[in-house]
Amino acid sequence: MNNNIWYLPGPFHRYQEDVKALAREAGLRIIDANVTASRDGEAMDVPAVTVKPVARSDAKSRLALVTEQTSPDQEELIGRLRAESGAIRVLIESAEGLIPLEHPEAGELPIRLFDALSGIHQGIAGIKAERDNLASENESLRGEVTSLKAAASKPADDSAEIEALKAALDAAKVSYRANASKEALEKLVAELSKE
Repeated sequence: MNNNIWYLPGPFHRYQEDVKALAREAGLRIIDANVTASRDGEAMDVPAVTVKPVARSDAKSRLALVTEQTSPDQEELIGRLRAESGAIRVLIESAEGLIPLEHPEAGELPIRLFDALSGIHQGIAGIKAERDNLASENESLRGEVTSLKAAASKPADDSAEIEALKAALDAAKVSYRANASKEALEKLVAELSKE
């Protein structure tokens, strides 16, 4: 198994470095360490990153958000958002070829993403089929071209005609060179008919 997964706690915009570029350069795939307990395929040699410093007003607002009491409606919304997020993550893994593409159970965005990915998949399958058809047609045409080139490079088999011309000249007791061309023999036969 390839150990090329960089388990990095998200969100990734909180780092001073461009973690996606670092991962690309190192040949790593980033997975948010906050959303998975698994560490299968974890890379040991990962780039060092630093968290951006947080401004005080931003830190206070985050603290207020965390300490605020959530209502049942908000908890339901958070649950739906987490379910949609999970479904979208599954679809992304399907698009990356890690798992088969399956229709999500719920959520407007995951269903729309599934429909888009299905359309793309069907388009690619059509392109692959057309490519395979064109490749076989190309091979067939190459074979035809090769046979035509071979036929064109062969001299025409005129031996039967040459023998007939020689026989006519022999019957008329006209001398000719043994290695005379077809054209020369035809000329001699033509002169016989004029006489």
